[in-house]
Amino acid sequence: MKLIGAGLPRTATLTQRAALEILGLAPCYHMQNVFADLSETSRWRDALDGKLDPAEILTGFPAMVDWPGSYFYRELAEAYPDAKVLLSVRDGAAWAESMRRTIWGLFYDDTLIRHVSDARTKVDPVWAMYIDMMKEMWHRTRLLEEEGTTPEFMAAAMERYNDEVRRAIPSERLLEWSPKDGWEPLCRFLDTPVPDLPLPYVNDTQQFIDQITGFSVEVLRDRVLGDE
Repeated sequence: MKLIGAGLPRTATLTQRAALEILGLAPCYHMQNVFADLSETSRWRDALDGKLDPAEILTGFPAMVDWPGSYFYRELAEAYPDAKVLLSVRDGAAWAESMRRTIWGLFYDDTLIRHVSDARTKVDPVWAMYIDMMKEMWHRTRLLEEEGTTPEFMAAAMERYNDEVRRAIPSERLLEWSPKDGWEPLCRFLDTPVPDLPLPYVNDTQQFIDQITGFSVEVLRDRVLGDE
């Protein structure tokens, strides 16, 4: 592995994945890999329980961004001492708002995405495992406090998390980056030429909501039709 993403979800990680793959670090592992094959959840669950080295899950991937992989950035930085570490950063208030519309909303809000997901957990044990695992990751890192989590709490928790990354990773090995910084600092950090094309921007808030609700409705529909 050449690049370890330590940034939190909802920090333009899909944009990061697209950019890194353009720069030759393909395939880049992302939460989308888990959504594409939910059986991956059991392996990440084992990693969370200390039964499996997360580096083993990422064998063959030259780069990784977003959870569940970035949750283990310390272990991966130790396993791959020559890999560089990317900390994606975002304004705290904007991050908290994005979280409320997506991940926090999926777990705790009184919205369609939460209720459809809850219904899916009743008939899909792998999805139930995924939701339980993700909640545990957020709680272990003290980034969420269940239903009572305020935007102010989330913004401060994000800054605390970023400070932990800064302390854990030597500065010469770490790049703090946001898509608004453009190609140049990322390419300089990775020692690659600057591509002659715009940096890709992927706004995945609506994609996240559509993906969760759409797949969950499909599972529920198939279950109903299967019971007829």
